[in-house]
Amino acid sequence: MNRLSAVIVAGGLNSRMGGKNKAFLQIGGQTILSRLIAVLEKEFDEILIVTKNPLEYSSYTTKDNFIRTVSDLYGDRASLTGIHAGIYHAKNHFCFIVPCDAPFIQRSLIRLLVDSIEPETDVVIPYYDGYYQPLCAIYSKSCLPAVEELLKKSDYRIFNFFNKINLKRVGKDKLERADPQMLSFVNVNTPEAFEESLKAEF
Repeated sequence: MNRLSAVIVAGGLNSRMGGKNKAFLQIGGQTILSRLIAVLEKEFDEILIVTKNPLEYSSYTTKDNFIRTVSDLYGDRASLTGIHAGIYHAKNHFCFIVPCDAPFIQRSLIRLLVDSIEPETDVVIPYYDGYYQPLCAIYSKSCLPAVEELLKKSDYRIFNFFNKINLKRVGKDKLERADPQMLSFVNVNTPEAFEESLKAEF
């Protein structure tokens, strides 16, 4: 088990799902959140769920705080506020960030990112076909000042602090070896995506 924290960002409005909480959608007889936790608990020594509604997740938290809920420190709801809250509240220097609607996250992909950390690294992020995957990446507490600078300006674009930190990209070849079908980047954020996910044999 790695001395890193896992952060599940669960603070979205779920507007494209008609208000249904994506974390609690069932795939293969399990909620997406349960599927995520089953993978993350084998790889990390704590799991944080970032949410504005902690009571919704009370059945998932544990008395020993291995799984606990934390809240945003900034009022506006955005992925960057969730990333910030997770990094801020985590007990470890490095955090693996994942959204609550990623049911097929692969342990091999997580291990690739963790193994890519170097002492001077601030962010380890997948870079695939010209796009970053900022919600399946590793962030360190060293990012906090740069992230807070954006949030204070109400700038919620995650990429806008990358030029102020030491970023390490993990490219296509390595990603495809670790996760050939790129399942880790599948997000169930629309009814259509949910219907497709039900057909998956994973």
